[in-house]
Amino acid sequence: MRRILIVEDESAIAELISINLRHAGFEVTIAGDAEQAQVVVDGVLPSLVVLDWMLPGQSGQALARFWRNQARTRELPIIMLTARAEEADKISGLDAGADDYLTKPFSANELLARIRAVLRRRAPDALDAAVDIGALTINPATRRVMSQGREVKIGATEFKLLHFLMTHPERVHSRTQLLDRVWGDHVFIEERTVDVHIKRLRESLGAVNCQHMIETVRGAGYRFANPQAVTV
Repeated sequence: MRRILIVEDESAIAELISINLRHAGFEVTIAGDAEQAQVVVDGVLPSLVVLDWMLPGQSGQALARFWRNQARTRELPIIMLTARAEEADKISGLDAGADDYLTKPFSANELLARIRAVLRRRAPDALDAAVDIGALTINPATRRVMSQGREVKIGATEFKLLHFLMTHPERVHSRTQLLDRVWGDHVFIEERTVDVHIKRLRESLGAVNCQHMIETVRGAGYRFANPQAVTV
C-alpha cells in the first residue's frame, strides 16, 4: 500500500487530509513538525510527503531542501501546502524541491488528483511492470492478461480493475475505494457498477479457471486472492 506522510502543525487540517487519503486507500502518518517528520522518514520512507510550508521550528521549505540533498530522500515525492499564493512563493517552493504546490484552501479531490499525478510521474516504470500471481500474469505495457500460455480476452475497464486488484493482493477494497482508484475521482457513477464489472471480470477469468481468485468479502467489498499466500 502507498504510504503518505502528512507534515502539518494544524491538527484539524491534518486529520481532514488523513481521513480523505485513508478513504482513498492510502496508509497515512501525521507529523506536527519537521523533527517528527524526520523521525518518520528515518524509520520507513513514505511513498509521498504532503508538506506544509509554515511549521514550528524548521520550515517545510527548509525540510524539503534538506531531503533533496540527502541520497536516501533525494527522490522522495513532495507536495507543498501553503497559504502563500504569490508566484514568487510558488517558485521558491518548487526550487526548494517540491514536485507540486497547492495553495490553501484546497479541495480533497484536488489534493488526491495531484498526489496520484506526482506518483505517476515519479514511478512510470512501476505502472508498466508485469504482475504474476498464481496462474495469472497481467502486463500493462502490452495490455495482455495471460494464464499458462493462454491469453484472456478482457475489456478495458475490467483490465484496469484486475490490474489494481493484482497489485494489491489479499487486501479488501470497498466499492467506493474501487470507484475512486479505478474509475477516478471525477467520475460519478453508482457503486453497483463495480458489481457489474466484477461479474464481467469473473466471466473472462472463467475461461482459464481463475474466476475464484476474485473473492467477495460480504459487507466489505472485494479482494484478489493470492493462492500462494500463507495464512497463520
